[in-house]
Amino acid sequence: MTKLDYDGPILEIDNLSISFFTRLREIPAVMDFSVTVQPGEAVGLVGESGCGKSTVALGVMQDLGVNGRIVGGSIKFKGRNLNDMSDEELRDIRGNEIAMIYQEPMASLNPAMKIGRQLMEVPMIHEGVSEEVAYQRALEVVTDVKLPDPERILKSYPHQLSGGQQQRIVIAMALMSKPALLILDEPTTALDVTVEAAVVALVKDLGKKYGTSMLFISHNLGLVLETCDRICVMYSGEAVETGSIKDVFDKMQHPYTQALFRSIPLPGADKNARPLVAIPGNFPLPHERPQGCNFGPRCDYFQEGLCTASDISMRVIEGDDRHMTRCARFKDIDWNAPIAAASTNERSEPGRVVLKIDNLRKYYEVAANALFGGSGPKKVVKANETLSFEARESETLAIVGESGCGKSTFAKVLMGLETATDGQILLDGKNIESTPIESRDTKTVADVQMVFQNPFDTLNPSMTVGRQIIRALEIFKYGSSDQERKDRMLQLLDLVKLPRAFADRMPRQLSGGQKQRVGIARAFSGGARIVVADEPVSALDVSVQAAVTDLLMEIQRKEKTTLLFISHDLSIVRYLSDRVMVMYLGHVVELGTTDQVFAPPYHPPIADTSIEKEHIVLEGDIPSAMNPPSGCPFQTRCRWKSKVAGGLCEREVPPVRIMAEGHQIKCHLDQSDLDSMRPVIKIAAE
Repeated sequence: MTKLDYDGPILEIDNLSISFFTRLREIPAVMDFSVTVQPGEAVGLVGESGCGKSTVALGVMQDLGVNGRIVGGSIKFKGRNLNDMSDEELRDIRGNEIAMIYQEPMASLNPAMKIGRQLMEVPMIHEGVSEEVAYQRALEVVTDVKLPDPERILKSYPHQLSGGQQQRIVIAMALMSKPALLILDEPTTALDVTVEAAVVALVKDLGKKYGTSMLFISHNLGLVLETCDRICVMYSGEAVETGSIKDVFDKMQHPYTQALFRSIPLPGADKNARPLVAIPGNFPLPHERPQGCNFGPRCDYFQEGLCTASDISMRVIEGDDRHMTRCARFKDIDWNAPIAAASTNERSEPGRVVLKIDNLRKYYEVAANALFGGSGPKKVVKANETLSFEARESETLAIVGESGCGKSTFAKVLMGLETATDGQILLDGKNIESTPIESRDTKTVADVQMVFQNPFDTLNPSMTVGRQIIRALEIFKYGSSDQERKDRMLQLLDLVKLPRAFADRMPRQLSGGQKQRVGIARAFSGGARIVVADEPVSALDVSVQAAVTDLLMEIQRKEKTTLLFISHDLSIVRYLSDRVMVMYLGHVVELGTTDQVFAPPYHPPIADTSIEKEHIVLEGDIPSAMNPPSGCPFQTRCRWKSKVAGGLCEREVPPVRIMAEGHQIKCHLDQSDLDSMRPVIKIAAE
């Protein structure tokens, strides 16, 4: 089948409405939604979870399941209405002219089939080409997605590749038939920030090379800024603002777009002087949408009568490039008025040292062929290598690094879920590194608590919220009666700003942000001295992130807690941390105050993709901890190592160097080279 040239819009969605039908009711998921994607154009679709972004994508793919149905409007691809096509016509288009890349790469790959065969199937099925032609095409796209040793990759199974490599293969598979439209549904959410930067750069380059139009679904506004030409902001099933990236980012004309930007930590945000402004209230459930403007109950500019009118349609903003807003008051609002400052907070000075880590090591012994169930020779995995640092009362210490760098292993050793191989962990001067959690006394267990990444997995689905918190209080031996524990539980709900009525609710009745607040209440129930927050907001929407992050900060100020904040989101780290520790392959490669670590000189891996200034993409993948490189752990990916004479980087682990008071790095580079580093991010003077 040949693909005809087409010079009109690649995708035209016009007044689309999609509903899901249950036994009880019709649930409108998308209403009156319109967007156009021109040839070679990338359009970003952004909004909170549940706003209908993925439903739009599934509507384009005509894959809404048995309960989903298009109840209004049309979706045209190259001028043809997809709603009217037969199953056979749709099969021809799906994967051939329209391809989709999903959030979790392993969901798109067959674990029992080699990569080459999976890639070759696409043109062999859709275009009827021979095996030889299909193999050459597979080799070409694997080279295009910048994977090392393409022939070896084609002979590999999916489990033999890293997450970043798997996602590149999924992109390669989508590009195999040179589609006219590529839909990307949160393609980088599960990836490290360094891998994300490489994948984003790759998608941009390949879009230009193949002339592919893109619909890029994301909740990350920074990524949309970097990859897209136009943006469509969705809220509760509707498009609320559409336009060019420049118009929407610089001259936003809808209160929800403005509220989204206020809730993300852009450079210059400061947890004390300029705290984030969280969006008040909660996202409406589909069957509980308000009359008129869906955003009305949460809007600073709400006006009774005008904003509750039955039909608020998209309005054109004159003079801009196809810029539209679904706001009845957009002409009355002074969009250039300064943001009403949120209440500023007193900076809490760090107190005495609560936690001291001294030369901590955690090694694992595994069989060299453990994957295949053999015994054979043993290999040592050095998950943590000579970690040394201190954490003080009321301080936030961020721990950052790629997957596999040892962040979570350290957290497990601190919590007592693992014991240390060597070195010391001193909690208030008492050694705890060799005491597993089951042997720790109640006070030590209560003193070191954790807030986990996924609030959905950490609550018992068959127990009420109040009972779960009371259970923690019982374990920590709080109070002498049930009534005392109940009173403390209600106080903890107040602390995390949840209504006391939530004590009787089941977890399934709570949103993701509300569940995370219950997790925080439980962590603080025993008067924790140290709270390890392991990616506590990465599973939450940006609007909810702001509220949960500021809640953690507020509780920390009241309780004088030491917060160890594990994250790969450097914009949040820059916003809330007092000090930052950067880890790579088990080593601490840099440690200092937030300002020191985010300004040069720094250890080479630090990078930030939230703003495009000097764009750094790390080449290659993080080495295996079972087979680490000799010398400096980072030398296989470092663009500076040629400046160090005599192959020193490849022979010796760098010593710890003190750059300034409280700032240390592990690096062989000369001082002059370190001083010549340019900042990755510059914050514009106000």
